[in-house]
Amino acid sequence: MPYFTTSDGTQIYYTDQGSGRPVIFSHGWPLSSDAWQLELKVVTDAGFRAIAHDRRGHGRSMQTSTGNDIETYARDLGELATALDLQDAVAVGHSTGGGEAVRFAAKYADGRVRKVFTAGAIPPIMVKSEANPEGTPIEAFDQIRASILADRSQFWFELALPFYGFNRPGVTESKGLVYDFWRQSQMAGLTAAYECVKAFSETDLTEDLKMLAVPIFIAHGTEDQIVPIHDAARKAITLVRDGTLKEYEGASHGIWGEYQKELDEDLLRFIRD
Repeated sequence: MPYFTTSDGTQIYYTDQGSGRPVIFSHGWPLSSDAWQLELKVVTDAGFRAIAHDRRGHGRSMQTSTGNDIETYARDLGELATALDLQDAVAVGHSTGGGEAVRFAAKYADGRVRKVFTAGAIPPIMVKSEANPEGTPIEAFDQIRASILADRSQFWFELALPFYGFNRPGVTESKGLVYDFWRQSQMAGLTAAYECVKAFSETDLTEDLKMLAVPIFIAHGTEDQIVPIHDAARKAITLVRDGTLKEYEGASHGIWGEYQKELDEDLLRFIRD
């Protein structure tokens, strides 16, 4: 398996498939690059090069007690892009990975990124405050942290339901998806899983969005229960210079089913343009 060592000595697992224009994927919390398996095939089958990594503390990457924050995640991604000499790349990020991709493109890409594509992404900021009254109260994130410490294995099963919208009337649960969510989540180190809650909820990416000098496609499900669309995509689109917002009616936070088919078609069109 290919690994890359960052400037602070952290070993990052990544997969590198296909050839052509590079598309680099950043996964959501608390998952791994396995969450992008279908997209990796879709993109490579379309004639592009697909790269996806497990961020530090997640998946097969080194479990670290430091650097579990958006700044370091984005720097790690920038170092990987430099090591692979990626040029004219498209950065793709889901959820926390969307925040990572935005900061990477705004601050650490060094001209290597031509476009950004996010889905259910965390920017500009999730937590409620005087400046962000529509946000999610800090108590909700405190409860997530408490659940991780108390019984994270059971918590992943419970979280998978709103993640994919399986708790909604008329939505048929996929046991396979739930178990795969659990499998990937269990691979994340406890420290990384715990500290990433602060990273995805309290990191203010407002200035990163304003700094983006490349086009961005912002995809978001209208029924996202994890990163509510009104406090994320609908705000983010007002902050970027060259952005497209697409709302997927009835879609959840997790990318699956008909939502995934439509999203992947949009992703390919965006890459090809």
